[in-house]
Amino acid sequence: MELSVWTYEGPPHVGAMRIATAMKGVHFVLHAPQGDTYADLLFTMIERRRARPPVTYTTFQARDLGGDTAELLKQTAHDAFERFSPEVVLIGASCTAELIQDDPAGIGAALGLPVPVVPVELNAYQRKENWGASETFYRIARACCGGVEKTEKVEGSKPRPSCNVLGPTALGFRHRDDLLEITRLLGRLGIDVNVVAPLDASPSDLVGLPAADFNVVLYPEIAETTARWLEKAFGQPFTSTVPMGVGATSAFVREVAELAGVDPSATLDEPSLRLPWYSRSIDSTYLTGKRVFIYGDATHAMASARIASEELGFEVVGLGTYSRELARAVRAEAKRYGLTALITEDHLTVEEAITEARPELVLGTQMERHISKRLGLPCAIISAPVHVHDYPARYSPLMGFEGANVIFDTWVHPLMMGLEEHLLGMFREDFEFADGAAPSHLGHVGGPVEDTRVENQALDRPADGPELLSVAHAIENLTPVSTSAVSDATPEWTAEAVKELKKIPFFVRGKARRNTEQFARERCYHPITLETLYEAKAHFQGR
Repeated sequence: MELSVWTYEGPPHVGAMRIATAMKGVHFVLHAPQGDTYADLLFTMIERRRARPPVTYTTFQARDLGGDTAELLKQTAHDAFERFSPEVVLIGASCTAELIQDDPAGIGAALGLPVPVVPVELNAYQRKENWGASETFYRIARACCGGVEKTEKVEGSKPRPSCNVLGPTALGFRHRDDLLEITRLLGRLGIDVNVVAPLDASPSDLVGLPAADFNVVLYPEIAETTARWLEKAFGQPFTSTVPMGVGATSAFVREVAELAGVDPSATLDEPSLRLPWYSRSIDSTYLTGKRVFIYGDATHAMASARIASEELGFEVVGLGTYSRELARAVRAEAKRYGLTALITEDHLTVEEAITEARPELVLGTQMERHISKRLGLPCAIISAPVHVHDYPARYSPLMGFEGANVIFDTWVHPLMMGLEEHLLGMFREDFEFADGAAPSHLGHVGGPVEDTRVENQALDRPADGPELLSVAHAIENLTPVSTSAVSDATPEWTAEAVKELKKIPFFVRGKARRNTEQFARERCYHPITLETLYEAKAHFQGR
């Protein structure tokens, strides 16, 4: 483990809490010291749930360490059962309690309760939150339907095909809305939903999992382990497509239609879609080729890269994840864009990668939102961890066809909001539009203008006349040359050149700066002067 100001995932017992909190009739007895009860706040304050998680803590203190803490765990489990009467009792230890090695699994087996007691070995010093959720869901599913007999499907015994939807949890990013959108989509295909788990499922519901024809896996980090076991134990295939974006949702519809033996054609014709219309419109040319850096959990990061590249015409300049269990898949996806995937749990490493990539849009977690604010970059949230305002009261899925509309709004608007900034030139004497004022939607951006991130800060008004715009357009239209024989060092700019650069409208300034620096590196011009800037203009116009 490594101490950090921020962490992308909590310890595995938080993942176990997400499963217990999502389900009905499950109670989690957690062997933990008094301070570990902070995890309750994640659900009541961040997700704004109306009830506290179904978790009872032993809350041992320092003075208890001299006595029998194992007996304290045993007594706490009995008291929790008497008070809450759950169908299933989970028993496990937090990262701190793991150090005293009280063996929750052994204690659980000896409790003698009249309901299943499921021990969860959480391995807190090697694993993280999503793994804890995945392992807990798998253990509960095996405990509930492991003894169910595998039955052969009889032709004509059911009028409609059915599936289980696996993966939504408590504290899941947009899981509630994703579930609703995908359930509607399955209904339009004529497919019944047999069981949704773990969200709002009870242990008695899980007994019915084997009755479905196949499983829909919405979040592989949570549900793939369980889906693989169901496939092996009961012969149920499961989906591999995550329905995020127009293309992936269409592929998902075809995949489930094939598994269910139904016709997908009517469902694929979705009149409410807005994103394809925008992609075909002249307005989309403002954003074609925008550089985007993507980081989050593996599922959302990979899906976002495909949407950015194939549906919005962005250039993916960075792709990474903290989900080490799915690192291989992310590395393979990054190769499609000519990138090396960033696999890390260190937010400082992510910040360095973003700064080096110099994107024009960041898609990430709440950590990347803070990083982007410091760098003066627009940012959209695509993945947990997120803050309270990323759990909107309105219907706001990321999956399905409506999810594609939500993604369009969420990603495009931060970029489009700045296009009106050219009006700054009309109000140059107003104190709110002075040279040092950042665009309103990016907040206050500190640091000197000589910083290499000035291209993204949009600090200044555009040029007075067409001459500088022609510089911008000429430089913008340059196709960057190969950098194989060019120094990687970023040339410095003279104050006079920076002043002139700042007059170029911000929405083309970044590209103008990058290509001018490329021009200077080719010719070993150092530093970049006003003459270099205009020489670059003449060069580009002549191409």
